[in-house]
Amino acid sequence: MRRFQLYIDGVFEDGESGFESLDPAIGEAWAMMPEAREAEVDRAVEAARRALTDGPWARMTATQRGQLLHKLADLVAENAKTLAELETRDTGKIIRETSSQIAYVANYYRYYAGLADKIEGSFLPIDKPDMDVWLRREPVGVVAAVVPWNSQLFLSAVKVGPALAAGCTLVLKASEDGPAPLLEFARLVHEAGFPPGVVNVITGFGAACGAALTRHPRVDHIAFTGGPESARHVVRNSAENLASTSLELGGKSPFIVFADADPDSAVNAQVAGIFAATGQSCVAGSRLIVERSIKDEFIERLKLKAEAIRVGSPLDMATEVGPLATRRQQDHVDALVSASVAAGAKLVTGGIRPEGPGNYYPPTILDCDGVASPSLVQEFFGPVLSVVSFETEAEALRLANDTRFGLASGVFTRNLARAHRMSRSLHAGIVWLNTYRAVSPIAPFGGYGLSGHGREGGMAAVMDYTRTKTVWLNTSDAPFPDPFVMR
Repeated sequence: MRRFQLYIDGVFEDGESGFESLDPAIGEAWAMMPEAREAEVDRAVEAARRALTDGPWARMTATQRGQLLHKLADLVAENAKTLAELETRDTGKIIRETSSQIAYVANYYRYYAGLADKIEGSFLPIDKPDMDVWLRREPVGVVAAVVPWNSQLFLSAVKVGPALAAGCTLVLKASEDGPAPLLEFARLVHEAGFPPGVVNVITGFGAACGAALTRHPRVDHIAFTGGPESARHVVRNSAENLASTSLELGGKSPFIVFADADPDSAVNAQVAGIFAATGQSCVAGSRLIVERSIKDEFIERLKLKAEAIRVGSPLDMATEVGPLATRRQQDHVDALVSASVAAGAKLVTGGIRPEGPGNYYPPTILDCDGVASPSLVQEFFGPVLSVVSFETEAEALRLANDTRFGLASGVFTRNLARAHRMSRSLHAGIVWLNTYRAVSPIAPFGGYGLSGHGREGGMAAVMDYTRTKTVWLNTSDAPFPDPFVMR
């Protein structure tokens, strides 16, 4: 059984205890993971604090930080195959997706490497004579970066990249479900030559690790990706250290199809939007809102596509949908489908939990027209699509915005004016028009409402990891006036 280690202050070490990680495809243990508890968390944070204020990282120029990030990007690209295989083995995400995604993750590190020495302050045209005033942008401090089990290397890159570019130091907590790729990533950080304590990588459970990290008095900023319930705990914990937060919390994203849309393009994008990554994506287009005149035909096209999807071993390059990451997640998806059918939703295809080993669940479509289905409001994080229809653009918009989430949305129409109107009125941080799931290191993403706040990607992410310092300079040679003499 393979054994992984924590990475604290530039040293690889075993945790106080360990736990088995299960292969989602077969339900059997394949690796032993180290468990960080409060003592390890404290040492990791203190190492990050020392690296921030003392030692080589504190003295590096922004250009030198960028050079280290460039080296890390090269190492990620060179080791993409190994990282992809580990992520697939530990989380069940199919190898064809992890391979392409991790190769692209290197571009995020290259982007932030280039930005490192382009974080600028500003000079203020102050309203006082004999005063020069300027703003410096400085690192926010020690960052607690907490990522979930889905797309760990991507979701860590959009935190680690901008934080390091800004000059911060980090404690990166991998999810206890499938931490292998990030624990391996620590080896690349080490090989790239980052000074000890700049990046620390740990994993562990609940209060012993996650809560201990997010409430630690020496943490300045918390970057969290996960669900709203966990985020509430994070925000409560941040009250202990008054750390700033950036939260990316998933969603219940609408996918709107008008009758004038290109049907093949819309169907393919919807399949990619909900069944890619086995639906375990924070931007999954899980609510199809389709114009009533084309609903039946569109659902039939989707049904044929869904039933043709190849479900199988995530390590097989021919597989299109693999297992869910955990048995817990499989139970959740199955229970929510059952509750939705009981509430009146019609099962178009799928919805039957397979027998046998592994956490598999088939691509599923629920027709929820006219039904108060739980599937329309709760996030599945699985390969389940809920369908409703509309008559007018106003109704489509009302249905789309009828959610407390607001991360992503998609609109398919050939009407350019309508596309612009929808993009203005949708309550979501991302609006994809005639496309879906497109990402780039240049473009920020983030949500409204229960989908969180702050932005990841682009220059906007760097701003989350800096704070401004205002510097006043008196340019007059005259002595400072007596404060008790009124003039």
